[in-house]
Amino acid sequence: MAKDSTDLFGALFDPAPVARNSVPVLVPLPAPGPYSYAVPDDMVVEPGTVVQVPLGPRQVIGVVWDREQDDGKTVDPKKLRPITKAFDCPPLKAEMRRFIDWVASYTLSPPGLVARMALRAPAAFDPEPMIEGLRLGEGRPERMTPARQRVIELAGEGHTWTKSGLAHAAGVSTSVIDGLAKQGVFETVFLPAPPVVAEPDPDYVEARIEGPQKQAASEILEDQRKGGFSVSLIDGVTGSGKTEVYFEAVAETLRQGKQVLILLPEIALTAAFLERFQNRFGAKPAEWHSELAPKTREKVWRQTSTGEVRVVAGARSALFLPFDNLGLIIVDEEHDPAYKQEDRVFYNARDMAVVRARIADFPVVLVSATPSVESQVNGNSGRYNLIHLHTRFGDAAMPDLHLVDMRRHPPERGGFLSSVLLRGIGKTIERGEQALLFLNRRGYAPLTLCRVCGHRFQCPQCASWLVEHRFREQIQCHQCGYAEKTPDHCPECGTFDHLAACGPGVERIAEEVEKHFPDARTILLSSDMPGGVKRLRLELEAIANGEVDIVIGTQLVAKGHNFPLMTLVGIVDADLGLANGDPRAAERTFQLLSQVTGRAGRTGLKSHGLLQTYQPQHPVMQAIVSGDAGAFYDREIIEREKAMLPPFGRLASIIVSAETRADAETHARALRVAAPQAAGIALLGPAEAPLALIRGRYRFRLLVHGKRNSDMQGFMRAMLANGPRERGSIHVQVDIDPQSFL
Repeated sequence: MAKDSTDLFGALFDPAPVARNSVPVLVPLPAPGPYSYAVPDDMVVEPGTVVQVPLGPRQVIGVVWDREQDDGKTVDPKKLRPITKAFDCPPLKAEMRRFIDWVASYTLSPPGLVARMALRAPAAFDPEPMIEGLRLGEGRPERMTPARQRVIELAGEGHTWTKSGLAHAAGVSTSVIDGLAKQGVFETVFLPAPPVVAEPDPDYVEARIEGPQKQAASEILEDQRKGGFSVSLIDGVTGSGKTEVYFEAVAETLRQGKQVLILLPEIALTAAFLERFQNRFGAKPAEWHSELAPKTREKVWRQTSTGEVRVVAGARSALFLPFDNLGLIIVDEEHDPAYKQEDRVFYNARDMAVVRARIADFPVVLVSATPSVESQVNGNSGRYNLIHLHTRFGDAAMPDLHLVDMRRHPPERGGFLSSVLLRGIGKTIERGEQALLFLNRRGYAPLTLCRVCGHRFQCPQCASWLVEHRFREQIQCHQCGYAEKTPDHCPECGTFDHLAACGPGVERIAEEVEKHFPDARTILLSSDMPGGVKRLRLELEAIANGEVDIVIGTQLVAKGHNFPLMTLVGIVDADLGLANGDPRAAERTFQLLSQVTGRAGRTGLKSHGLLQTYQPQHPVMQAIVSGDAGAFYDREIIEREKAMLPPFGRLASIIVSAETRADAETHARALRVAAPQAAGIALLGPAEAPLALIRGRYRFRLLVHGKRNSDMQGFMRAMLANGPRERGSIHVQVDIDPQSFL
């Protein structure tokens, strides 16, 4: 219900007034609904119109919302504050407004905060300014020079030019153009702003697909041509041509005159993807992610809303772009945890993509070499159209995978690489091929301790150890970013030269590789290396061009890269992901290791994968080396069903945090008491979260576990409504379908 804008900060909400010149407006606030505003007589608005409204002493962006059914109460529009401005941009469509309401209701988030994600480019709400252009007129210069002659001949072809464009095409400086303009040679005309990307051509080149890929593409196209909502899951081994298959779905959507959204989990992936897209369609898609320049971001938002941008490739936030005529969503690497947002509005972009497609009645395609268990179950049950690609494209074979039992082949003292793996690296680089060493742990060592007194270096603001980053000469907290210079003595006992780095990070593995292969060209890939995304893209290009012999990296190397000379992948610690209480630990370890080993042999060269493990009999290890993904999924699905874990049951978590441990615990226990009795729903906790302290805030966790058909949102709403209000430093976070259990 809309709230009276004369009392924006009151606790009670009045229903939307029945007045022909007042409307509900959703503003980017954590309020439970829209506020009512008066519409000035000279202004025309409709549901979806983006507006500027007064909010207390400020002016804020809002969007006119759909009016709810009222109970007859009215507010005199003369008492309401008026809308300040209606922006000249396309209104948010009805299906987009329904999507925002659905996400807010499902995630228990304020609808204004969800709408805010769709309005993240305020400078784009007004039309882009026209660009000054030049057209050849009747006048001619008093003196003709070769440079002027070239300019006039080009302009004489009848085109309208920008000054810089004409100067560049004629090979002259802009001063030549200015001189001609002063003499009346050109007429000034105004041009619309250029598109941020060229329009892709679905028939630019013929698709390079064969056999199984053609069959998979035909299945997806059949669903598309039927029209309406459908979900297809492409489950294909690494290098099987999944991208080329879904490019056929993109081409068909473009032929239908509709727009396409391609979601990618990692910004670093976009460079190679953009080039691949351009090779197929003759133009790049528009990008959408956090690294975009503000001006580019505004252009993409505006031109997506007007329909000028036909294809967007972006991170999870691209799901909230206001498309004019969206006809297809692709979710690449659909299993990736990066699709889960865990800030303000907690949502999974993969699941919300399916919801957005259902609301607007168009198809969605999920793509992965290692689908999530949830998607696999939906495919097996027939809810999703499951499409398998069991073989790699062309003549490429999957790598031969072997377990290295570290109990039988221990590394040298102080080292972490077994003799088996070291021999494999040596043989690979002798052949002029590339080796990849994977360890999902940043820095040099995860823990530093004093050998004399046992002191461990811990973050003063978090319940986590400080990780040594030797390249930066720092020890750093990976939770809050706290850092200090690497110490040379123990602060507890004062002893010098007795600090020990415990365990390996990728920097330590790079040091060991340098010791064994001093002449090899080695590169370290990690998200915390200086240079950001630009450096990372250059490094990935160097690897693809064969300028590197040995690559050492974190999970960045697992995501969709194509390295033609990569024939050996070594997993330094295959057991790492299994050592926690996450119910998805086995699934995530299987997915990550399968993706990493899939970097090898993608161009047909004989390839190998070596997995160092202390648990060679673990079902995950056996499933990976046997190549029997079906057996792993069958086992994991049975275990999930027994425990009523997703997708056979439902989970929701509540994290209560505060500046003192007592406040957090007291509030969490009060919420427990306020929980209603509900059949089929169990409330566990409160208990200290595994990470009990982050950024100086103490954290307690409650976990709600219910049957698949449980009204989880109703249960949570009742508990939060009956429980105590957040006061002081207390903050309550709600996460429906949690992915993280820390």
